[in-house]
Amino acid sequence: MPADSDSPASVNRSAETAMDLIVGSFNHDLYTLRFEPPTPDSSNASLSLIRPTPTIGGHSWLALSRKKDFLYCTAWTKPQPSIAAYSVQNSGRNIQFLSAKPIKALSGYVCCDARHVYSVGGPTGEVFRIAGDGSIGDLVQELDFVDREGVNMSEGRGSVPHGDFGGLRHGAHSADLSPDGRSLYVADIGRNCIWTYSVDRKAFYGEPPLKLINKHIAPRPTDGPRHTWPHPTGKLLYSLQEHTSMVDIFSIAQDGVTLQHVQGVKVIPTDKDPKHYWADEVRLSTGPDREKPRYMFASTRGLKADTKGYVAVFRLKDDGRLEIEEALHIWETPTSGGIANAIEPAPWRKGQEEGDAMEYLALTDSEEGWVFMLSFDGKEVREVARLSLGKTEEGEVVQAATAVWL
Repeated sequence: MPADSDSPASVNRSAETAMDLIVGSFNHDLYTLRFEPPTPDSSNASLSLIRPTPTIGGHSWLALSRKKDFLYCTAWTKPQPSIAAYSVQNSGRNIQFLSAKPIKALSGYVCCDARHVYSVGGPTGEVFRIAGDGSIGDLVQELDFVDREGVNMSEGRGSVPHGDFGGLRHGAHSADLSPDGRSLYVADIGRNCIWTYSVDRKAFYGEPPLKLINKHIAPRPTDGPRHTWPHPTGKLLYSLQEHTSMVDIFSIAQDGVTLQHVQGVKVIPTDKDPKHYWADEVRLSTGPDREKPRYMFASTRGLKADTKGYVAVFRLKDDGRLEIEEALHIWETPTSGGIANAIEPAPWRKGQEEGDAMEYLALTDSEEGWVFMLSFDGKEVREVARLSLGKTEEGEVVQAATAVWL
């Protein structure tokens, strides 16, 4: 294991450009890493381990509070799944477990605002109040995506590669808040839709904050919406389709919950058959103007180990729509990605000039346990650094899941 990087010299080294991140795993600890981009004095980027933090179970998805002082996680605990809260101090060098609360079904995703943690997975979801110390408080609302809603598009596929994950392969998979916090978007693979909820930000203590407004069916009958991501203006929503390897863009009405399809694009090479892939993630670049992201990034995984995944990049107009429906670059990932291949763009770096075109992204791999750091210079994606998370005490590969930037 690399030496602990807590010393003042280590913390201060390349402080102007270095960036820290936390990576979760499906089967082991949390990992605090440091990424140092190339500088005029060093032509090579580096990715290093600062510290592992023992956890209560595998944390497949992570969400940081706005001030980045609390971390909320899906927890693949047994015999019952849960969601967990940790305090985060000293740029991830001190992560302390706070609490966990049981949930009905394995969670695929959590997000949070100042008052609540929202979790969804498969047939159900939950909303928990956040206590004053940042821990997970009382359950205030339960969500049901099955009882009233008819045909489950993907449940009838039978056995699927990598398993069912407690209904995540054919159920609700993600929950994202709008930038203004007035709306919640839930992507549901099985019901081939996006559920839109209004959020009552003035709900009294312990009252349910969510009200279901609409069920938006995906553009194609076999799409399987997996993840969504809102544009920072709140006027567009990007939807990643797991089964068809498409990203669709929807305009969002002023009410925050009414969607209209405006564009769609394939995020794997045109000669590739989507049935060999399961798309994973869609994200936007982070600078130089946060209100006008320059690029859309999307990642896919190969369903089998001998099928590599991809990271695709598309140029955006200032309003968030695609400039052209053709990728600037589609980069083949080093592995299939396993059940990960999740991308997370790095924050805009301190001192980075507006004319500096370089973007960085973290890419996680569960097949071999890598965390990759990618660069994009406006023309092509490249790998600039990688780090293996090693193996567990039982000799299993530590399966990197998702990353959040500190």
